[in-house]
Amino acid sequence: MALSTGHVASQLRHLVYYHLDNNLIRNALFLAGRLHAYEPRSFEAQYLLALCHLQNGEVKAALECSQGSGSRGLHVGCAYVYAQACLDLGKYLDGVTALERSKSLWGSKNHWNKHSETSRQHLPDAAAVYCLLGKLWQAHKDLNKAVDCYVDSLKLNPFMWDAFLGLCATGVNIRVPNIYQLSPELLAIISASPDDVDSVSGHLSPTEGAFSAQTTGNSGGDPFMVSATRGEVDATYGSSALWEKFNGSSVSVASVPPPVIHEGMETPSSQSSGSEEFRIANGVTDPGSAWEPPFAPARKNRTIQTMSLDHTGQAPPKMRPTGIRPRTKTRTEFEEPPVGPADREPPPAPRIGDRKRTVSGQVAHPLPPQPTEPGAPQRRSVRLFNQIKPTTSKLSSSALTGRDGREVKKVRSAHAKGRPATTSTMGRVSLVLHLFPPPPVFPPLPKNAERSKELEALSWLLGLFTKLASGYSALSRYKCPDAIQHFNSLSQGQRETPWVLAQLGRAYFEQAMYGEAAKYFSRVQTLAPSRIEDMEIYSTVLWHLKNDVELAYLAHQLLEADRLSPQAWCAIGNSFSHQRDHDQALKCFKRATMLDPEFAYAFTLQGHEYVANEEYDKALDAYRHGINADNRHYNAWYGLGTVYDKMGKLEFAEQHFRNAGTINPTNAVLICCIGLVLEKMNNPKNALVHYERACSLAPHSVLARFRKARVLMKMHDFKFALAELKVLKDMAPDEANVHYLLGKLYKMLHDKGNAIKHFTTALNLDPKAAQFIKDAMESLDDDDMEDDDIA
Repeated sequence: MALSTGHVASQLRHLVYYHLDNNLIRNALFLAGRLHAYEPRSFEAQYLLALCHLQNGEVKAALECSQGSGSRGLHVGCAYVYAQACLDLGKYLDGVTALERSKSLWGSKNHWNKHSETSRQHLPDAAAVYCLLGKLWQAHKDLNKAVDCYVDSLKLNPFMWDAFLGLCATGVNIRVPNIYQLSPELLAIISASPDDVDSVSGHLSPTEGAFSAQTTGNSGGDPFMVSATRGEVDATYGSSALWEKFNGSSVSVASVPPPVIHEGMETPSSQSSGSEEFRIANGVTDPGSAWEPPFAPARKNRTIQTMSLDHTGQAPPKMRPTGIRPRTKTRTEFEEPPVGPADREPPPAPRIGDRKRTVSGQVAHPLPPQPTEPGAPQRRSVRLFNQIKPTTSKLSSSALTGRDGREVKKVRSAHAKGRPATTSTMGRVSLVLHLFPPPPVFPPLPKNAERSKELEALSWLLGLFTKLASGYSALSRYKCPDAIQHFNSLSQGQRETPWVLAQLGRAYFEQAMYGEAAKYFSRVQTLAPSRIEDMEIYSTVLWHLKNDVELAYLAHQLLEADRLSPQAWCAIGNSFSHQRDHDQALKCFKRATMLDPEFAYAFTLQGHEYVANEEYDKALDAYRHGINADNRHYNAWYGLGTVYDKMGKLEFAEQHFRNAGTINPTNAVLICCIGLVLEKMNNPKNALVHYERACSLAPHSVLARFRKARVLMKMHDFKFALAELKVLKDMAPDEANVHYLLGKLYKMLHDKGNAIKHFTTALNLDPKAAQFIKDAMESLDDDDMEDDDIA
């Protein structure tokens, strides 16, 4: 017997996926090499080899393996892996070009709700590709196109969290409730069975899409050849109205554009945008003949007792009772292990006299339904139903199928007598029963109860994502009180997770509430000691709190967890910085930027150390590198403003401080910096406006009230200045500058007793400033002598 090349390739693919699913990447890589050697022209073999290289961390090898077909857009998997490798290697436009060329292969795919413990889709769908496109455009610094791609990704799959994070990183205004809502399209996917007509959105299921394609465009040829009409049908099989009012847009995903043929693209002319898996499985590896893998064919119209062996020499599997009419088991039914599309064998040629059927086993040209007559022969579904003994296993055919044969028989005898039951009618009835209360004559059906539970779970999940997304969106726009409110509205189980606690810590950090931030980050360390993300912020919090012991311990813990992470080296650098060892701190921060050139915060910390060493030119260069890595990193803009302020270039300082304030309009420190520059530019009125705004944003900010009181003294508004300083004295009783300023104010008010009292307190709190304080006290005595002379 001749060796079946299709079966050999199928077994190798099974082995590759087995090892990938079990995280045995090296084994999968070895087997993918065997498969590629066995089928060097197969796109799927190239894809699996490149995928294994990518998951093994061999990015350049993945690029080389997928470049041949991926760069030309001939296979969606190869193009996707190629684009991922391009993202890692900085070849952003090459990745974008590959994905755009393969758009006809993925533009109509939506795999939401099609993955489970026993089945999966190994090729990316449109939501995943749009998300990757957004990352490529964002890395290329084209934020407008990145936003468009992220929006398209979230329209198709609202749970694409990477796309949402990318949107937040661009700084656009996001209306979160419009993303996470229960749309008619989501209802359709949950409620309608795979063989039903989608009565919510009005689109056909994939099975009926294949039926339409074959009956219209390919009725006379191979029954497994699917025309391009299939792509148009699949284009609307998803969630399309999730973002109807997002950013004022009324775009609907239902209107997906037709496949675009790019110049130089090797695309089959009259075939679907699917892929060549089925043809490769059967030994056909022609790159120019890629098409959709069909569903498994249905059995012929024969009784179970007379079924003969198929062309493979094996008896077909026994049929299970499926309710009113039998149908081919779809991929969503899990009573038996699923079989991939590439593993199915083509059906035997139809015999003469048989009615032509579609890929799914349905009649291509069904006869019009006839009313049931007493003398008419039994329907095939009724004969099969009577011959098969009912079981109590779960069935998943149509919406009206009960849990066992007795329930189905009862329902049919009560309500379906005297009228035909077609697939489309049953689908509509199931949706009506689900969306509205059933009539009293219909008993509640288990299938609808199960779908009701799915909808309830989906609603809960959308509500959870709404809270998480609202909190993160508010934090990305530095609306920290709103972010804290959203995160605290989560249930305790969701709130007490490392990611949420880290976001709460960041929210308090941005408000300069370092004590509260440290509490949340400490809980993160307790729950996840090896967590690296956001720990550079925790190290800065400990630096502000002057907690040298905890900072050194954190640096040691992060270095032990991952010595090649930039967060660990930022923590080590902050520890050296706290010890005033700026040179060692700079070495650590430079190591962090070498490990990740896009880590903007490490460049900013470099700039701070250069400022401490008074190396202003190097500080400017470091801050500019930080802005180049992340244009919305307001800390780098603040650093530039600080350097220009120290250099006496007040106009440049004001411009950069305002840029930082535009990104983070709720930061009281930035607003105080703008006010300070205006104060130095002899514009005390505008400076007072900024100080008052800073005090309203941060009522507990000592810096804002101090500068506000000082500018009020310059404007000779002593009454309000005294009121501010009294409040400030209660807030910071151990702050020497506050008592010194109070002494100067009482001196202006000619209150010598209070002036001496506060000057003395300031001297005790800060002995290093003794010379300035003594000069002020001596000038107080000189003023008294002048007053005596005048008298």
